[in-house]
Amino acid sequence: MNHNASLSAPPRRARRIVLLGLAILGAASALFVLRRPLMMSAPRCMAGRWHGCLDTFNGVVLMTLVTLPLAVLVAWALARRRRAAAGTSAWRMSLAEVGMVHGTVPFVWMTMMPGGGAGIVPARVSLVPLRDLVTMGPLGIGGNLLVLAALGFFAPMRFAALASVPRLLLLGAACSVLVETAQYVLQLDRVSSVDDVLVNAAGAALAGLASRRWWRTTAQAPSERLRPAPATAG
Repeated sequence: MNHNASLSAPPRRARRIVLLGLAILGAASALFVLRRPLMMSAPRCMAGRWHGCLDTFNGVVLMTLVTLPLAVLVAWALARRRRAAAGTSAWRMSLAEVGMVHGTVPFVWMTMMPGGGAGIVPARVSLVPLRDLVTMGPLGIGGNLLVLAALGFFAPMRFAALASVPRLLLLGAACSVLVETAQYVLQLDRVSSVDDVLVNAAGAALAGLASRRWWRTTAQAPSERLRPAPATAG
């Protein structure tokens, strides 16, 4: 019997319970602070109306929170399906896949919301680095850091090829360039700025550092690692 494993299990389980409790407490605190702006769009969102719900920041945030239990259910179903092959990493891989989508799509959706002059005002580009940071302000910088934060946090947990800070920076920059290019092509009355790309990429890398202890360190599938090596002749 492995006494070390049996002794380490309770502290590990207690740590997970504490982290889960802190996460729930943090989410509840955020909901309490944001309850008034979120409730402004709740009637339209619950009625399934497009205007006033999915075309507003408050509505998108509200629907993201409302669909969070569904996202957890999908992650659980994926983990249950692959548990036999992936072993203990099934839940981590499934959570990473769902987290990348659920945490990134709402922010990208908000960046693609058209302004009042969409389709009328000519597309604008700002290619001078650091010039727009002054006009962003703390709220703008914080929002841009969060746009690809979920992608940076969960991607290296799922894909070993992305488990490095330089690669996360490149991933964040590439995704941000796609978003900025779409804003320009679709003439959404938004400024396609190089500073947005820089801050988005920095947000992805910083979020990735926060999940570093859970990064995948090998690209080999768990089922392949468990497979016995073929016998050699002779």
